[in-house]
Amino acid sequence: MPKQPESTVRLDLNNPVFQKNWLSLEKAERDRVTHTLSKIMQLTWNQLYKDQGLKWEKISSIKPAPGIDAIYSLRVTQSRRATAFRDGQFIRFLTIQQDHDSTYGKR
Repeated sequence: MPKQPESTVRLDLNNPVFQKNWLSLEKAERDRVTHTLSKIMQLTWNQLYKDQGLKWEKISSIKPAPGIDAIYSLRVTQSRRATAFRDGQFIRFLTIQQDHDSTYGKR
């Protein structure tokens, strides 16, 4: 039996905090996030994990909610990272952080 091709990542952008963060960005920055999201939709999970531009990283300093294995960060623009988690084939976005350190829960 031939091997099934790996399916692409599906996006969940419904988190109200993520939406507020995204829509409050200046237009140019918001467009860069949109471009990154379009790119992610074309990737498989293995490609997303390995993509050097996205830099998918587990955040150890944040305890995930029950039912979530881990929270991750990924670069969505040159200067911003988003937090998200994997749920089956979906990447469920949580936030877009203003700066790198706040992504990891640092002050």
